[in-house]
Amino acid sequence: MEGTAAEAVERVVLVGFMCSGKTRVGRELAARLGWEQVDLDREIEARAGMRVAEIFARHGEPRFRELEAEATERVADRRRIVLSSGGGWITRPELLDRLGAGTLSVWLRVSPEQVLARSAASPGERPLLATPDPLASIHRLLAERERFYSLAQLALSTDGRRPSEIVQRIESEIHRRETRSGALPAPP
Repeated sequence: MEGTAAEAVERVVLVGFMCSGKTRVGRELAARLGWEQVDLDREIEARAGMRVAEIFARHGEPRFRELEAEATERVADRRRIVLSSGGGWITRPELLDRLGAGTLSVWLRVSPEQVLARSAASPGERPLLATPDPLASIHRLLAERERFYSLAQLALSTDGRRPSEIVQRIESEIHRRETRSGALPAPP
């Protein structure tokens, strides 16, 4: 992703594995900033008229990734948004690039054990974990995706942390960047 740390932040994109807290942190961060929160999975579901798991089952992962790209294109030029991406969204780095300058990308890191524990609260909602050994699937997918997640400008572990703690760290980073750029924060 192009850009420098001295640019004012106009949007935040949260990336990370499933169950890392992207939706919850995104919602709280947007509320604190007075910005709009866009959850790409919810946007896709609303447009497709079916849940993500159903899209995967009926049309497969490649079609879902196409829908992610289309949803990203629809929001890419918006300002003052917090974008909660899907867990595999970042595997197409051109989507991150499309958000452009003024975007702060944040990797919400989560351990495989936390993913497994958190996903148990919503069985059937995580199609990529519908395997005989979900923990092995988590380890494999994390290993495949880590190089993409590491493209984010800021990495924060969510294990053992409340969403409000993560939000505070992101707000601090936004403020630090705005101070360096000379930009004053936009009013809510």
